Amino acid sequence: MLYEKLLKPVLFRMDPEKAHHLTIGGLRTLQNVPGVRGLLGAAYSSPSAPELAQTLWNIPFANPIGLAAGLDKNGEAAGALSRLGFGFIEVGTVTPRPQPGNDRPRLFRLPEDEALINRMGFNNHGAEAMRSNLEASGSRPIPIAVNIGKNKTTPNKEAVQDYRTCMRILYDIGDFFVVNISSPNTPNLRNLQHGDDLHVLLSGIIEERNLQASERGAAPKPVLVKIAPDMTEEELRSSVEIIKSSGVAGIIATNTTITRHDLRSRHREETGGLSGKPLHRLSLGVVRQVYRLTEGRLPIVASGGVFTGDDAYEMIRAGASLVEIYTGMIYRGPGVNRSINRRLLELLRKDGYTHITQAVGADA
Repeated sequence: MLYEKLLKPVLFRMDPEKAHHLTIGGLRTLQNVPGVRGLLGAAYSSPSAPELAQTLWNIPFANPIGLAAGLDKNGEAAGALSRLGFGFIEVGTVTPRPQPGNDRPRLFRLPEDEALINRMGFNNHGAEAMRSNLEASGSRPIPIAVNIGKNKTTPNKEAVQDYRTCMRILYDIGDFFVVNISSPNTPNLRNLQHGDDLHVLLSGIIEERNLQASERGAAPKPVLVKIAPDMTEEELRSSVEIIKSSGVAGIIATNTTITRHDLRSRHREETGGLSGKPLHRLSLGVVRQVYRLTEGRLPIVASGGVFTGDDAYEMIRAGASLVEIYTGMIYRGPGVNRSINRRLLELLRKDGYTHITQAVGADA
């Protein structure tokens, strides 16, 4: 209520990117004030419920709701964000070298559609800066995923080296890693989702992951792939087959979409990736397809237009084990995590399930 009545009206009067930086900068400052992390946890923690807790890839998740990549691009506010009731958070996308991203304006609100369009272009301070930020953020009570990408100036044929560099620099910091090859805002990046390009890329990344694990005498950390919602059925089938045989641990479905249908807001024609409510049905369909193509054997993280517990439950019943939000939090505020998890508990009990894993894929 505080967010929607007081903070949101102020933030929504600002340029979207300015509001974004103000939010992350504020959280970065607050997380270092004694006692604030505890206050954030008290105010926004999600219900502690064994029905929602699960272990995937030997990583415990207290609840299935995570923060998608894009909000904290440099890992600056992980200490604060990890106290807002999430089961996990994803930082990035990060590239080996700092880069400014695309020209401004590049972030647009579509309030009538409860959506965003962005063409940010992987603006970030680079992998070394993220490592320093995450090291300085102190203890984190939940898993952290690191979303990695390539620099804009790196040609696709050399992209694998960028992903390997990011993993090498950040391996000790992340609990698991997400390979971003589906952003529509880096030229030709989505070509890496297909055929030999995908096979070569994932082979190199898994080789680097195994090398890092071997050097530490530890089990390899999970690597997930984030896919686009705009592939044809044949493209999706082909990509999933390659992913299944690559040693990748899971799939995030999906990134933003370049399609536009029945939008009402004045920025609806802006180029870039569309997120928020208009993406939900498209992402839901991809989750269901991926679950069927993998026969439920490869965990799926759903991402796309989740605002409510009913949205999240729909994703879970379609095949997702975990669910990410981003635009939903921009429009509804940090309290959305608590409301989503409470509603998930209600829906599980209503359907006679004693644990969330029983609902995964029920409607696939």
